[in-house]
Order: sequence, then structure tokens, then C-alpha cells
Amino acid sequence: MALRSGMEDQVIHRIRLLAGALVLAAGLAACSNGSAPAGGPTILAQTVGTNGTLLVAGSNGMTVYAFDKDVANNGTSACTATDDCIATWPALTVPTGTTPTAGAGVTGKIGTITRADSGALQVTYNGVPLYFYSGDQAVGDSNGIYTDWNAIKP
Repeated sequence: MALRSGMEDQVIHRIRLLAGALVLAAGLAACSNGSAPAGGPTILAQTVGTNGTLLVAGSNGMTVYAFDKDVANNGTSACTATDDCIATWPALTVPTGTTPTAGAGVTGKIGTITRADSGALQVTYNGVPLYFYSGDQAVGDSNGIYTDWNAIKP
């Protein structure tokens, strides 16, 4: 068996680093759809700009919203793919078989509904489905506070 050269060791080391980076990137990409990272809370209570403490997604720190047309505890969402609502207001979801969790400061009841248009598990807070706003681009944005749409205080 021949010994490896120093150059071969460096190449192997770089390949291992690249492989590790790819695994990490894949894990982060899986979390970017609004689902919580393994072991992390699904929603958190954090200060958001001048709005005070609001609920944000644990996966990406983005503000989450409630739609006034949704009825608490009825198991459905009034924001659907049929009317293009869900394109502007993507649902906060978790993978099938996952139970959403709350971080420090979140005092309400966390649950899920199964979306009729996609079958995805949408996270609820006190029975109301939660959404992101597509116009929010960075942590701390709360551009989705509109008529019929509200950021949620814990």
C-alpha cells in the first residue's frame, strides 16, 4: 500500500469540507420553506421593528401573520391557491408527522391544519392558520400588516 502525498491529503481534506458544506446547505434549504429545524421551535416571540413583540418563524425569523377571514378552530384556511392568495401569503408549514413547537414567550396554543389545496400541514396559533408575507424580505420586516392581515402578538 502506497503512502499518500501531502497534496493528496489536502485534496481529500477539501473534498470532505465541500461535502460537509453541501450537507449543511441542504439542511438549511430544507428549513427555508417555513418549517422549523430539527429540535428548534416552530414559532418564537421576538421584537419586530417598532411593532413590539410579535410571532416569527423559528426557521428563518420572519414575521408570521393571521388572515381575518380565517375562522379559529374550523380546520381550514380561507387563503387558497384558487384565488392566488397563497402565492402572496405562503403558509407556515411543518413536515408531515411533525408536531410544531413554541419558543420562549409564546403563550398561545400551537397546532396544525391540513391544507385542502396542497395537503401540507399548516401551523396554527390559537386555532388560526399562520402565513408569511411575500413582500417581507428580511428578518424584522412586517410589511404584511394590511387590511384583513395582522401580525400576531404572543
